[in-house]
Order: sequence, then structure tokens, then C-alpha cells
Amino acid sequence: MRAFTAMKALVPLFAGLAAGQVLAYPLDGESESGIRRLEGYQLVQQQPNGPKLSPGALWGVEQIRLHLLDYNGPDFDQLEQDPQLQAALSGMLATRDPSYSMVLVDFTDAQNVRWAGLRPDVKQNPGSVGKLLCMAGLFNALAEAFPDPADRQRVLMTAVSRAGSWVNDEIHIVPKWDAAARVNRFSVINENDEFRLSEWLDHAISASANGAGAIIWREAMLVKHFGSDYPQSFDVSERFFNETKKSELSALAREVITAPLVAAGIDITNLQQGSFFTGNAKGKVPGGMSFATPRELARLLFRIEQGKLVDEWSSLQMKKYMYMTKRRYRYVYAPELSRSAVFFKSGSLYSCRPEEGFRCGKYMGNKQNLMNSVTIVEGNQPGDPRYIVTLMSDVKKVNSAWDHSRIAAATDEMIRTRQPQKLQEEASDKEMTEAGKSE
Repeated sequence: MRAFTAMKALVPLFAGLAAGQVLAYPLDGESESGIRRLEGYQLVQQQPNGPKLSPGALWGVEQIRLHLLDYNGPDFDQLEQDPQLQAALSGMLATRDPSYSMVLVDFTDAQNVRWAGLRPDVKQNPGSVGKLLCMAGLFNALAEAFPDPADRQRVLMTAVSRAGSWVNDEIHIVPKWDAAARVNRFSVINENDEFRLSEWLDHAISASANGAGAIIWREAMLVKHFGSDYPQSFDVSERFFNETKKSELSALAREVITAPLVAAGIDITNLQQGSFFTGNAKGKVPGGMSFATPRELARLLFRIEQGKLVDEWSSLQMKKYMYMTKRRYRYVYAPELSRSAVFFKSGSLYSCRPEEGFRCGKYMGNKQNLMNSVTIVEGNQPGDPRYIVTLMSDVKKVNSAWDHSRIAAATDEMIRTRQPQKLQEEASDKEMTEAGKSE
């Protein structure tokens, strides 16, 4: 798999969704974000015979809003669990592996929030979902250094930084805009790559590139350290990391991550990103354990909808970075969601141990096989549902992507009809394979 990925990275590809490449920020958002590859994806949508996105992936920046700004009730889990939702959720997952844990928050009626949970406090490593915490850390540091949102937006669009040795063994390819040819070319991030801060965020959240995840955490630390004097040159920034004690760097890294969570009333004993996403970055800034529960991940998304993760401007920006206009996979693979907008992050972590007759496969670990999904789903018509889902599982030896997508379909129908739903049990080999493809 790694050899195949490396081979693909050598081939420049046109910015086509047929190639299954990543995309998150709304297509018309280049002028406000500075994410240059958006132009290439807009060109594809204008091609008469080019691959087309689903209706839910074509929202513009003005359609993406926060829907709980005026919510004046208690936190969702201070409410009694809705008995109808709770019974439907428990029944839907009754025959599933006991590792499944889930929280559902229905805010279709913003003043009548309903919620239900199944084992909501199960704690496990969130995988790449933790990149959302790094994004929050960056926006919080920017808010402290640049109180005016216009200044933050300027920094996101103009501050350019180099990857350097913080990236290694990358497997996720990212789009790189070729302005002369007016195409995106795709390859993994390398040490010499330079991107705008907004583009690093885009690569971390939409492409889930580990190197980009490390960079946005690195840059958050630099913003915190240099304040309004950010950005500095690459050499000055590297000197800071090389000359500062590792214990101090670890403390700064943790402060950057935890500060916005604590301020938002999120329980950091149940939600934490403990270490960087690349081996090289971990060597520069030692870290600790990463963990999350469905309850606290749901609270994170709830705070975004309330405009309380850092502040209203930052919350809206973070939601835009989560807007998914790529090939949908895992939880949001469900065709039943094609007309809905989804704001999504997935994370997985698998490992294997020797076992007679067992062959280790990607996302099919027999020692650990974590799959995590967090999403906000919302329609664009009056009465369409709006809800948050956080889902975790650890089903050994099985790629659970298809099952996650069936849970998504049943949950959506349950929210729409307020009736219990059964999961679809049968699937072709092709369906199961396609549900797990992120590229």
C-alpha cells in the first residue's frame, strides 16, 4: 500500500474528483480563505462532462451558518435523554459489537434540543479526529495575538510557512495549485513544500495529512510565542524549537491545545490530543496520550454551533474547514445523505499482532482497530433535520466503514421520521470496499 501511494505521488493529476481527491472548504471560498486549489475544483464543476459533486457538497460560504447562537438552554447532556431517540438508538445498535459507542444531538429545533447516547463515555484514541483540536488551538492563539478577526483572516491568507523536517512518511496526497497551468497537481507533502496557513489547515482537515496536522500545531505554538510578531522566518522559528527546552515545548504544546477547550467548558479529562502526528514532530516536541469520548466530541461540535469554540468568527471558520465536498466515505458514504451538507472528520488507528491464519490488513487490525467519526448533518430546506453524531468503534479484523455508513442512513431516517430503524445487513463486496475509500 505504501509503495502504491508513493507511486501515485509522482503522477500530477488534474483537479478532478474522479481521482477521488480531497476537498473541504466551500468551492466559492478562495477570496475569503486564500486556499488556492479551490479554483481548480471550480473549473472541474464547470466542465460539461466532468465528475459532479452531490447537491449537499455544493453549498456556498454564505449558506454555512451556526445554528445555536441563540440557544439559551442547558448543555445538551444536562437534559434528560430523549426516550424516543434513546430507544431507537439502543434498538438500532443492539446486535452490533459492544465496542460501538455513540452520541446523537438533534438540534433541528434550536430551542428544543434532544439527545441520546449509547455508552457515551467510552474512551479511546480519536486518531485523526484530534486534528480538530489542533485547529481549535491555532484559532485560539490567533484570537489572542490578533483580536480583530480581519487581522486573523489576513494572517491565515498571507502567512506562508515551510514544512521542513516536521513531516515524514506521509501517505496522504494533497492538492498543490499550479497557477500557470491552472490545475491542481497531487503529491504527498515534502520538506520543501510551502503553503499559506489556511492551506495547511485545509490539508490537515480535508486531506487529513499527518504532516499538515503537525504543522498547524507547530504554527499555533509559534503564534502563541511570538504573538502579533507572527509570522517569523522559517530559520527564526526553527531556532525557537531548537533552543527551547523540550519540557517547555511540551508544556506550551499542551497549553495551546487545552486552553480553548477549557474556556469552552469541555472536559479535558475526556478529550485530549497528547502527541504530534508525525514521528519527526514527536521527536521535537514530546507528548502524551490522546483520548476522546463520544460525549465530549459531541460537546466540541455543539460549541462550534453555539459560536463558543474560541469565538463566533472562529467557530464559523472551523465549521467551513470541516465542510465536506470530497468523495464521501465511512460514516458519510451513505447515499441517503447526498442532499445534505456534512461537516465531517474521521480518524482511525489499527495495529496487529501475530495470529495463526490471520493476515493483517488496512483498518482490519486484530489488536486494535479504532474507527471514529464526528459529523454535523444538515439539510437546506425548511424542516430538514440538523443534528450531530459522534461514533466510535473497535471491531477487530473488520473494516467497519460500511457498517458506519448504514448507521448513518438509519440515523438520518430515524431523525426524519422519529421512528426506529433497522440497519441494512447485506452488502456487496464492492459496496463494502467503496465505503472505506477516502481517495
